[in-house]
Amino acid sequence: MRFTINGQAVEASVDLRTSLLDLLRDHLHLYGTKKGCNQGACGACTVLVDGNRINSCLALAVQYQDRAVTTVEGLAGEHGLHPLQQAFIEHDGFQCGYCTPGQLCSAIGMAAEAERGVPSAVTADLSAGPVVLDHDELRERMSGNLCRCGAYNGIVEAITQTLVTGAAE
Repeated sequence: MRFTINGQAVEASVDLRTSLLDLLRDHLHLYGTKKGCNQGACGACTVLVDGNRINSCLALAVQYQDRAVTTVEGLAGEHGLHPLQQAFIEHDGFQCGYCTPGQLCSAIGMAAEAERGVPSAVTADLSAGPVVLDHDELRERMSGNLCRCGAYNGIVEAITQTLVTGAAE
C-alpha cells in the first residue's frame, strides 16, 4: 500500500484488516497518534486525511491509499511548532497530554469544516456560508475529543486564539 504521511511517500505491506491507527503506530512508528478507546468515542486517534479529520481507529489503512495523511508529527513546520501547538502550551491546553495530538488534529480539521460552511448540530443558519466558531459551535464541534484531565478551558482558549481570532496556518 502507498500513502503520503506527513508529506512523505510511504509504502507498507500490512494485512488488509489493519486500521490506519495501527499502521501509523505499529508499522510506521509514529507514536503521536494515540489509541484511546479503539471504538471511535474518545478522539485520541484523530488524524487528518486530505485535510479532513477522521478517527483512525475506525478506518482501515487500505481505504486511505494514495491519500495525504497528517498526524500530529506533521503539524509543525520547518520554523517550529504549528501556532495551535504553541497556543496549547501557552494556555495549558493539556495536562497528561494523551488527548493532545487528537485535539490538535481535530481542531485544525474543525476550523476547515467551519470555513467550508459544514454545519454542526448547533448551527443556526445552514445557508450562511462560513460558520462562525462562537462559544457553542466550537464546543459542539470539539465534543468528540475527550480530555480525562479536564483541560477543556485551556484547549478552548488555545483554539479560540489561534483558529478563531488569530491567523491559522
